[in-house]
Amino acid sequence: MTDEKDERRPAGELEATVMAALWAAREPLTPSRVQRELGVGLARTTVTTILSRLHDKGVVGRERLGRGYAYFAVQDAPGLTARRMHGELARDTDRETVLARFVAQLSADDEQVLRRLLEGDER
Repeated sequence: MTDEKDERRPAGELEATVMAALWAAREPLTPSRVQRELGVGLARTTVTTILSRLHDKGVVGRERLGRGYAYFAVQDAPGLTARRMHGELARDTDRETVLARFVAQLSADDEQVLRRLLEGDER
């Protein structure tokens, strides 16, 4: 049974909600357990589909548990954001311009952090 809410929510929002549940967990979670942890009325089939898509993207890992799988996050939130940024950069053929515009739009504080990181101080 599919909940009508499932159809109206953007995929990115659903993925973020599922990832938050996996990050909060201390162990791999089955789709049913993720569904219970979310408590937002998503159908188990919807949760399973989201987990499968996240696995296909390499964002979550899974291990066999009985006839199904239990899922776990393979990256933390900052790692996932960095992955998305790399993906966006890879979509454009003019990387230099994209990077130049990105840097031009940084706040002064973020620019200092970036300079420090580029100089090898990764704190």
